[in-house]
Amino acid sequence: MGKDKLFITNNIRKLRFFANEMTQQELADKTGVTRQTVVAIENGKYFPSLELAFRMAHIFEVTLNEVFSYHAEVDPVLAKINKNKT
Repeated sequence: MGKDKLFITNNIRKLRFFANEMTQQELADKTGVTRQTVVAIENGKYFPSLELAFRMAHIFEVTLNEVFSYHAEVDPVLAKINKNKT
């Protein structure tokens, strides 16, 4: 995986589908954000606050790890830290 890969990904689209095909607008209304914010998060263009991330997990009745995944192996900050350790 290269630097262009996201180190935080999400399953929001899939979770919306399994939640009776919830629309982006419905999720936005339930979480108190705009539809554009949901779109940006879903597309990996914006990372939500921790509060919003937990709110989404609560809406879908799943754990935070089922909504968002962290890929440490491609995190540029960790790569820099690990490089400095050697």
